[in-house]
Amino acid sequence: MYRPAIPSFIFRLAIGVAVFALAVTLFGRSSSANAASLSKAPAPHIMGIYHGSKLKPAGTNLVYQGGSVETAPLVYISWWGSQWNTGFSTGGYTSAQAQTYIENFFSNVGGSSWDNINTQYCEGIAVGSTKCGSSGTHITNPTGQLAGTWVDTTSVPKRPTQSEIQSAAARLMTHFGGYNPNATYFVFTPHGHSMSGFGTSWCAWHDEPTSGTQMAYAYIPYMPDAGASCGENFVNGSNNSYGNGYFDGFSIVAGHEYAEAMTDPHPERTSTNFGWITSTGSSGEEIGDLCAWASNSTDITLGSHYYAVQPLWSNASSSCVTSY
Repeated sequence: MYRPAIPSFIFRLAIGVAVFALAVTLFGRSSSANAASLSKAPAPHIMGIYHGSKLKPAGTNLVYQGGSVETAPLVYISWWGSQWNTGFSTGGYTSAQAQTYIENFFSNVGGSSWDNINTQYCEGIAVGSTKCGSSGTHITNPTGQLAGTWVDTTSVPKRPTQSEIQSAAARLMTHFGGYNPNATYFVFTPHGHSMSGFGTSWCAWHDEPTSGTQMAYAYIPYMPDAGASCGENFVNGSNNSYGNGYFDGFSIVAGHEYAEAMTDPHPERTSTNFGWITSTGSSGEEIGDLCAWASNSTDITLGSHYYAVQPLWSNASSSCVTSY
């Protein structure tokens, strides 16, 4: 995910004292946190907040680092917190409408020309390659990628930590039968319950545990809580009854994490586990980072509705595109 190269954004944590200091700021840990706890919950790969529209010029392509990709992608969703069952409202919209918007997006994104951008990337080719051609095993674009949703009624803290979010993702994975290497496990938290830093430094992130299962998981807070900083009305300036405009951030940000987890699902093990990024290390960017908050973000039609999305990076054209 996003490893921004400018001071106003958060960098991926480095080692030593700098790691600890930034982790306390980003994750809201107390001063009693120690190196062991940091090793269990390293800095995730974030999507930074909106700082103005831009369009990245043609330039550096994604580079295959030798790891795996999700060749037959699936999405599982955890609605973490009983609030999703009892219901809540913000901005004139209900939590049920938010769930419908998100679930319909993931139910219908497979098979779309936007999702097809990911199919140019693969695994099993020479490290350092920027094109797959007909070689390797490519990401596919099947329909019906939303494989399951679940309301996890475990109590969600006011400010959940990364390790608590990872545990929620693990519960989701277990609920749906255990680890699937092609799946991304999404954790959504309700209004008013988000990890520290949401909306001020970042909008969402994806990661994997540093040990045990290689579960690819992503965290999506309740986007309207951050307003325009995380995409509200970014594409659609006015709101409609379905939620277009007000819920723009959900499809932009969740779509960003979806594409990045698909093309780089294992970013925390070793450099040989990385999938497609510009480079290993703190300056490396993924398929969504290169086009985050791009001025050519747009609506795409999926099923009977349309959804705001950002473009994704295409190595084929060395540019940010919304179809392939």
